[in-house]
Amino acid sequence: MADMLVNLLDLPSKEKLDSLLSSLNKEGINIRRAMAPDMMGILDFVQEATGRNARGECTVCFSHQPISCFIAEKDKKLIGYACYEATMRDFFGPTEVLKSFQGKGIGAALLLSCLHSMKDMGYAYAIIGGIGPADFYKKVCGARLIENSTPGVYKDYLEL
Repeated sequence: MADMLVNLLDLPSKEKLDSLLSSLNKEGINIRRAMAPDMMGILDFVQEATGRNARGECTVCFSHQPISCFIAEKDKKLIGYACYEATMRDFFGPTEVLKSFQGKGIGAALLLSCLHSMKDMGYAYAIIGGIGPADFYKKVCGARLIENSTPGVYKDYLEL
């Protein structure tokens, strides 16, 4: 899977993100930064939704201050997550939204929350590693494919 590059200086504004978050909140969907007491439940969710390797990546996010994982919840149940600075510095991912909740803007809100946090850290560009749906990333944040980025940083991970 290829990697993508995002120009953080050209993200949709924080006001647009706030509007998206407010719209989701009206539907009972809350997007927020994970907290330490959430860790075990989030890691279980990540492993079930995305797999064991993603659980390992997400675990790293809880060693950062602030924690580099955002979650989506409805009725106190996890429905999605997104991480950054998990496997590599300046990388976005892993991420997942439950299929039954896709198409509502949750993935976009999680992605933009992470990317704005990365911009606030001082990054001008971010890398989305081992992408899934390229069109989604192009549409939401203007990401562009990085030539010759396959297999990228994930080429040597253990597939147990």
